[in-house]
Parts: sequence; structure tokens; C-alpha cells
Amino acid sequence: MVDNNNMTTHWWWVRHAPVINVDGILYGSSEIECDITNTSAFKALADVLPNNALCLTSGLGRTKKTFNEICNNGLQTEKTFTENDLNEQSFGDWQGYSWAEMESMSPEKYHRFWEDPVRQRPPGGESFTDQVERVGKLLKYYTQKYEGKNIIAVCHGGTIRAALTFSLNLSPESGMAFKIDTLSLTKTEYIKGGILRGKGSAWRVTGVNLPVADESN
Repeated sequence: MVDNNNMTTHWWWVRHAPVINVDGILYGSSEIECDITNTSAFKALADVLPNNALCLTSGLGRTKKTFNEICNNGLQTEKTFTENDLNEQSFGDWQGYSWAEMESMSPEKYHRFWEDPVRQRPPGGESFTDQVERVGKLLKYYTQKYEGKNIIAVCHGGTIRAALTFSLNLSPESGMAFKIDTLSLTKTEYIKGGILRGKGSAWRVTGVNLPVADESN
């Protein structure tokens, strides 16, 4: 039973619009163009997201373009910040290449990576475990600073999986099991004092990978 006297901070997670011209390529945290023509999806997001919330985007252009289109379709905002800690996982030297090309460039590192892909770092990059750590630090900071507020974060599939992994105290392997589609909505809450009057987790997930518009449009 939730104590209604506790302060609840609401997180609204949106994955960016679909990327284009990246078939078979690992793009990670590199700059990639996105398709912002699905007006019905942006309008649906603007209708369901809370107005005058604190708004965050990652440092990558596809999240900023997605956020701008949501605003162009009716979302009213108050404060907006760019946070590089919301960036997608960096695959370092492997970004921009196909899996076959990665294996050809550095077969030993490639096979070592696949022995433990959530904890191994690609050459010059970071592991998913690293991403969980940096996203967790951001979550703690903003949840404490903006306690009881609505926070919208327009970011990436890996970032949202990292946020869920941190919030639910999951293993990185379990966190990778979440499917996060483009322009989907995921909702989490932080309940100060815990869900069960001081006992149990303070984090609660109220929706994952929620579609906001008819995909046929």
C-alpha cells in the first residue's frame, strides 16, 4: 500500500524518433539522422506528457529533434536541460561499422566482448554496466533536486533500459531484456519513504514501451 503522504517524483521516458540509413550498422552514441515525419506520434506524445515539466534530452541531435517536434505539436515546457549522461551507450572504435567488419578489425577483442557483452567494453567505448552506472547517478541527482516533480527524458533505448536496470536493482543481463521501441513511452516513479510505508523499493515502474499512436498512421 502506498502512503499518499509521501512525495512522488514521476519520470516520463521517451525514446527518440526512428533513425535512418543505418541498416546493419552499429551506431551507438554517434550522430545519426532521424525521421520526424510521424506527426501523429508527436501529437500523441504531446497530449499524454505533462505540461510544464522539467525536460531533459541527451546530448545527441536525434533526441533534441524529437523533443522539438513534441513541443511543436503542443507540449508546453518550463525548464529544459541537455545531459550527456543520457547518451546512448558508446561503442567507441566500433561505431559506424557492421558486426562482420568489427570482427575483421579486431577478432580477439570481438570474441572477448561476446563472452560477456553487458560487462565487456568495446575498444574505446563503454559497457552496458558503465551506462547503468552513469544513468543511475543522473537519476539520483534529478530525483533528489526535483523531488515531487514531473521529469520528461527524451533519450535512447539503451538509456531507458539502463534506467530500468538501476531503478529495479536488476542484473545488467536482466535489464537488457526490455524492448524499447522508438517514440514509445516508459514511466517510472520514485516514492520517497518507499512503496510500503518505509519498506520495500522506493522505485515503481508503471509502464514500459507503451505505444502512444496508431503505428499504421
